[in-house]
Amino acid sequence: MSVAQPRVGRGRIVAQRLFDIAYAIDLDRAALLWRGPSDGEPARRSAHGATPAKTIAFDVPPLQLSLGAVAVTIDGQPRTAAATARLYDFGAVTLSVSLVIADLPWPDVVQLINAVDHAIGLGASTDLWARLLEDLCTHLAPALTRPSQSTVEEDYLLAIVNGFDQPLTATELQERVDLVPLLSGESRALADSTRKELLGQRFSYYADDLVVLTPDRAFIYEPTGDPGVVDVLEVANAQLLELRYYDALLNDELPRMYDLVAQTRRALNLVAPRRLADLARMLYTLVAEVTELTERVDNALQVTEDAYLARVYTAALELLRVPAMGASVDRKLAIIRDTYAALYDEASASRAGLLELTIILLIVVEIVLAVIRP
Repeated sequence: MSVAQPRVGRGRIVAQRLFDIAYAIDLDRAALLWRGPSDGEPARRSAHGATPAKTIAFDVPPLQLSLGAVAVTIDGQPRTAAATARLYDFGAVTLSVSLVIADLPWPDVVQLINAVDHAIGLGASTDLWARLLEDLCTHLAPALTRPSQSTVEEDYLLAIVNGFDQPLTATELQERVDLVPLLSGESRALADSTRKELLGQRFSYYADDLVVLTPDRAFIYEPTGDPGVVDVLEVANAQLLELRYYDALLNDELPRMYDLVAQTRRALNLVAPRRLADLARMLYTLVAEVTELTERVDNALQVTEDAYLARVYTAALELLRVPAMGASVDRKLAIIRDTYAALYDEASASRAGLLELTIILLIVVEIVLAVIRP
């Protein structure tokens, strides 16, 4: 840039990794099971700082736990970061590792976020996330309903600035720094069309705040420290994680369902109607279970009276393709529902056919007895 770049006075870089760890989590029991590493007291449901309660309404408020300090190596240098976990009742957990930024030139902030991504991002060869997750699940095992072994994960990287070395409006900030290297992780110059796409989701409410979203990263300039934007971005990623999990589950279930239907229909015997009915009930149970969980995921967060947060939340859902993933799950559920209905009708028809055959046989027996009776 042609003008002097500012220094970041206060801020943090947050790397998040999301996992599906169970069908459901009993958050009250988890709070009693957990003992924080510092004060030994059970963790409480997360608060939302300056964001009014009526603005963000959780269907079931998540539980936030402090995991204490963790050692990480960033760009070859050992550093200490703060780790937290946020648990959702529908079985998802967000692990967050946060590094403080203090009095750092803007180019160094860009270098640091890229170094964090390289060290503990999705493609990094680190066991940090596995260790944190294993420790968490070990402590909370009694609170987990049907623990999951899912390999589906999501990650997200946040650069959060609460203040520069001088007051800056969102307009002044964008004139003085290039956000593209931070948002893209690329050191080479990008095409104009790519730059435009990366900067396409920009939001400001006051003159001195700014949010820029991409599918993998976000930049948040929030002098008040309000965590509302961070909250809605996390929930959007949690929704994507759960929908991806159920989409993969249904992908595996559909071929198995077709095989079971074919095997059941080949069983041309007196128990075929029962087998058809049993298979129909199994499919109905699967549909009910997935529908219930996806509805809980969809209703996890309601942004009620804040048009700005609602816009950010909606944009994040679209950017992460949450509606498209939800539509994919719905299509697969519709196939299973149709199969269930067809099996139920077929079982009913088979029962009716057996009943008619039984009646005919009884009539034949009566006739034969009448003929041979002396």
